[in-house]
Formats: sequence, C-alpha cells, structure tokens
Amino acid sequence: MAEKKKLTFALMDAPFESARSTTAMRLLHIAAQRGYDINVFAYEGAVYLPFNGQQKHGNAFHESDADAENHPLPKDWVAEVRSVAQTHGGSLTWMNCGLCADERGAGDALEGVVRGGPPALVQWANESDNVLVIPTR
Repeated sequence: MAEKKKLTFALMDAPFESARSTTAMRLLHIAAQRGYDINVFAYEGAVYLPFNGQQKHGNAFHESDADAENHPLPKDWVAEVRSVAQTHGGSLTWMNCGLCADERGAGDALEGVVRGGPPALVQWANESDNVLVIPTR
C-alpha cells in the first residue's frame, strides 16, 4: 500500500478578488477527495478565506435577496474541504498567519483554524510531498 500523500499550499489572495482563490479551493477539494493530508498556510489577504464574518447578501441590481442570490462564501468552501478530507481518510490543517490576521482584523476564523507564522510553513514544506504557492501578481 502506498504511503498517504501530504501536500502544502501557501495562499495569498483574499476571497472575491481574483480567480486564484477559487482555483486554490478547487485544487484543495481534489486533494481532499483523494484522501491526502493537506496543510494550508494563508497569509496576507488569504486570512479572510476562513473568516467567520462573511455574510450572504442580496443584489439590489438583480432585485434579489440573499436567499435568491445564493452567493457562495469561501468560509463554507474551507469547511467543505475539511469535511471531504475527513470523509476520505485525509485531513486539512489550516493555518492563518497570525500577524496578517491581526493587522486585517481577521481573527474570527472558522473553528479549527490555527495561528502561526512562516517557520511553520517552512517545516510543512520540508515534510510535504509537494508544495504549491499561489501568490498575488
């Protein structure tokens, strides 16, 4: 039996700003479906991906309320990736850069999100089978 893969992702983009965050979440979901152990180090704006303060909203231009608009929230995507990983025998460890979260007021993250710093990212990178860094432009 092959040894389980461990992947590390370093994310930088805030939600709703570019397709990079959406692409990262899609890649995380695929890794979760394969039962990999996944580490995510979120820094700069990416600390808002698991932020509890996200809210669904309506769209006045479309004359729709929040339920009709059904706008996806990145915090729900993060929770889903964790659930899928566990279902398939893997795990998701999400670490927000503590300094980045503090300076942005993003300390209220989903349950299970931990705080850390660059030394943890270096350790994860050394322990992983592969590392993907998705920076901003």
